[in-house]
Amino acid sequence: MTQVLGIVDIVWKGRNVPVEKGAKFKLGGIGNKAVVYGRKVGRAGEYMQSEIEATTPLERNQRVSDLYTNEEGELQVVCDTGQTYVFPDAFLTDLRELTGGEGGKIGLKWAAGDYEEISA
Repeated sequence: MTQVLGIVDIVWKGRNVPVEKGAKFKLGGIGNKAVVYGRKVGRAGEYMQSEIEATTPLERNQRVSDLYTNEEGELQVVCDTGQTYVFPDAFLTDLRELTGGEGGKIGLKWAAGDYEEISA
């Protein structure tokens, strides 16, 4: 039987961030953008950023400021299927939103440019 993607681990600036089920990421690169002219549609190449989203629980004595910074840093997305995606210039894009109950959730969303894919 073939293994498929199940568990995603996040390493942000060298620190392992435990994430809940449902983390997702979109790999950036050159994509096509629709260009409408008259009654026709053409395409134009456009660079699209990478986007990574995850949720982590707020633990006792955890400092939210350890997660949220204004600077860029290295973000690693480690998949249980052997792939690791390294984003050297990632940065957090959303404000600090915390949800109480059900484990005290902290939503994390990063944007990044080019990435390196490493396969085990």
